[in-house]
Amino acid sequence: MNEPQSLGLDFVADDTLSGFRLQRLEVFNWGTFDGRVWTLNPDGRNALLTGDIGSGKSTLVDAVTTLLVPAQRIAYNKAAGADSRERTLRSYVLGHYKSERNEVSGTARPVALRDHNHYSVILGVFHNAGYDQTVTLAQVFWIKDAQGQPARFFVAAERDLSIANDFAHFGSDIASLRKRLRRPGSEVFDSFPPYGAWFRRRFGIDNEQALDLFHQTVSMKSVGNLTDFVRSHMLEPFDVEPRIAALIGHFDDLNRAHEAVLKAKRQVALLSPLVANGQQHAALALQVEELRNCREALTAYFASLKLGLLDKRLAGLAEDWRRQDAQVRRGEAQRDAQRAQEGELKQNIADNGGDRLERLAAEIRRLDHECQARQRKAQRYADLLRAIGDAPGTDEATFLDQRQRWSSLAEEAREREATLQNELTEHGVSLRQGKLEHDELAAEIRSLKARRSNIPAEQVAMRSALCRALALSEDAMPFAGELLQVRDDERDWEGAAERLLRNFGLSLLVPDDDYAQVAEWVDQTQLRGRLVYFRIRRSTRKELPDLHRDSLARKLSIKPDSPYYD
Repeated sequence: MNEPQSLGLDFVADDTLSGFRLQRLEVFNWGTFDGRVWTLNPDGRNALLTGDIGSGKSTLVDAVTTLLVPAQRIAYNKAAGADSRERTLRSYVLGHYKSERNEVSGTARPVALRDHNHYSVILGVFHNAGYDQTVTLAQVFWIKDAQGQPARFFVAAERDLSIANDFAHFGSDIASLRKRLRRPGSEVFDSFPPYGAWFRRRFGIDNEQALDLFHQTVSMKSVGNLTDFVRSHMLEPFDVEPRIAALIGHFDDLNRAHEAVLKAKRQVALLSPLVANGQQHAALALQVEELRNCREALTAYFASLKLGLLDKRLAGLAEDWRRQDAQVRRGEAQRDAQRAQEGELKQNIADNGGDRLERLAAEIRRLDHECQARQRKAQRYADLLRAIGDAPGTDEATFLDQRQRWSSLAEEAREREATLQNELTEHGVSLRQGKLEHDELAAEIRSLKARRSNIPAEQVAMRSALCRALALSEDAMPFAGELLQVRDDERDWEGAAERLLRNFGLSLLVPDDDYAQVAEWVDQTQLRGRLVYFRIRRSTRKELPDLHRDSLARKLSIKPDSPYYD
């Protein structure tokens, strides 16, 4: 096969070429262009492709057509005048270059340059010199089914790509090539529609029919009827009847929608008063319920008012009764005294003797003693009142009022004393509880001072009971927390390490020889607590694995005084 030649034709004197023009076409394993990258460089200008029959001119034209036209619309090798589909996408990918006839069956089969282990690439670079824009379109093909059409994906980029730099050296996995091409500025598509939409938007092609016209003009040998050609390939078909039916259907939809809107408006107009009436009814029902509750509360309210008034009335009647009772007692005393005086006078008159003066003197002395006693009581009462900032009453009513007031204060004082006594009792109970807690904490502190670690006393007590029962040494069964310590240069991590390893630190380490009897004793004993223990076997020391520099294991060490230090 002769290599095609490219001859540049200059039709424009201006060096600035507007619009996207084919800058470079590259093919790899496409048709008979086998084994390396073949390049055609029109440089955005008109080019004349010449060569002998079979040199590959139509193959390059079909490559450009494959880049821009959907597969279902392409008729390969039509530019060479082929009426039948003598070439297909599969024949281009496998590189069919001749046919061999079977002498036995008499059938012919094509001979391929490549097998299913190869892949093919076609690439076109388009440049718009007027806006200094570059677009690269490429398609990659490979054989997945021995009998079917090749698989492919589409690549589009707004930069200059090449087969040698971007579509090679990826190994044998097409997926790795697809992954490598998904870079900023490049897009990979699995089907032609999004790929075609992408480059039509960049090229400014508004209609897909323009690509059909391009395909027809590229592969056109002759035009029988120019009118039919223009009508078929340059004018879009327009079917009026579906458009009219759609318009009628759309009008019917609009009419039904308008009627629905009118119906909804009528419904809203009819229902709006119901909504207002419903809201008014709800407000009135709420008001009625509130008034009903108020009416039901009136009985209790008036009863409380009446109770207060009755209490005041009873207090007033009690005060009046005390006054009247005191007056009655004075009247009775005065009556008795006058009766005695009357009797005495009658006796004096009857006797008319000299003992009357002696009796009067005795009476005067008695009354004088009584007066002095009452004066002392009055003075004591006055002193007590002055001590509390009050003055004694000048009449009986004032005295009774003071007596009633101080009786109330005395009752309040007794209630206050009872309250203080209760508080004193509660504080005493709290003091006893605090003393018990203090004694427990003090015992815990003494226990911690007597131990080498801060293992809780309950855990230490369980170990002591176990060792006493089995006649074992407590030093032979340490807790994990008694063996571990934080390194001196990692003291900042001590709190975090203790919180993280607390459960492990409370684990009892049991030698292998004693494990069976320890397990039996634990199973048969009510410990009243939780005891975790692990079997320990003696083994040679192993090097630690390669740990992270901030690993917790690097921040811990075995205590030097531990029997496990070595």
